Amino acid sequence: MDQFLAYSLREIPYVAITLIIAFSFHEFSHAYVAYQFGDMTAKNQGRLTLNPMKHLDPLGTILIFIAGFGWARPVPVNRFFFKKPRLAGVLVSAAGPFSNLLLTVLVFLIWYALNRAGLAAQLPLNLVEFLNVFIQLNIVLFIFNLLPFPPLDGYRLIEDLVPNHVRAKMTQWEQYGALIFLVIVIIPPLSRYTIQPIFNVAVPWLLNNLNIFFSQLFS
Repeated sequence: MDQFLAYSLREIPYVAITLIIAFSFHEFSHAYVAYQFGDMTAKNQGRLTLNPMKHLDPLGTILIFIAGFGWARPVPVNRFFFKKPRLAGVLVSAAGPFSNLLLTVLVFLIWYALNRAGLAAQLPLNLVEFLNVFIQLNIVLFIFNLLPFPPLDGYRLIEDLVPNHVRAKMTQWEQYGALIFLVIVIIPPLSRYTIQPIFNVAVPWLLNNLNIFFSQLFS
């Protein structure tokens, strides 16, 4: 059965728990920052919460286990209500991916604190495996969501940073960009030469630098 899944059966519980936390925190962060800038849309739809049932998308979650990628339910945002629309747009878009980076940093902090106290070696193997999966998946979510393709947060960031006339052009071509990106992600021969190299370089690089930072911090 493992051959039909992107993760081994042993990893699935760790992946499931990680995604419940990561997706919920990611979408809540979008909703919270939008609310702080005056947009009540997500709050009125019950999305200003950490309740996973409000954020998980059934198909997007299932595809994580089968194809290795997926999605949560996007938080509705109405720019019309924003105070300082351009700044708000940037911060709302950035809030999601950086929430996953924050979760990664928190786990690193806990791990190195336990290690400094001499308690890390006493942790159950299952917990250590879960923490490793938690860190790696949240880093993947952080990097993946910053890619400059619609409908990812990285694309929304670019939309709010470029001049209005460029933004108008991007809107015209957005549907085609989303389709191209979906094809690239779904078809393995294409993703092997486009998306995968990004993760093969970026994920290890970020992991290594976080390890260096926290090892020096707790040395």
